[in-house]
Amino acid sequence: MNCPKDLKYTSEHEWVSLDGNTALVGITDYAQDQLGDIVFVELPEEEETIDQGDTFGVVESTKSVSDLYVPLSGKILETNDPLLDNPGILNEDPYGDGWMIKVELSNPDEIKELLEAEAYEQLIKEEGA
Repeated sequence: MNCPKDLKYTSEHEWVSLDGNTALVGITDYAQDQLGDIVFVELPEEEETIDQGDTFGVVESTKSVSDLYVPLSGKILETNDPLLDNPGILNEDPYGDGWMIKVELSNPDEIKELLEAEAYEQLIKEEGA
């Protein structure tokens, strides 16, 4: 599985790319692989305020439906609307064009609770055991 070292991760299989007080959020390569072919994505409204751990959307695949959990509290600045028409982008490019939301952080200290790439890789090894 591909786990870029410059990202942070959650135990629910979301990734976070930080740029100052802004975070891009998506699902990991492992998550999209476990889901299989993704056929539907539901994303939140822009300007919505979300709290760490809340659900922010849904992905549906040929195998299952899964909630998406926001890794950091803040305000939704932008959603990746092309995913709504072409959810397969999540399978093709989960760390690039497959980003889901851009969040303006309201509590940057929450970053400390996220996993580094090595810890996330260990987590997925344990799940696969």
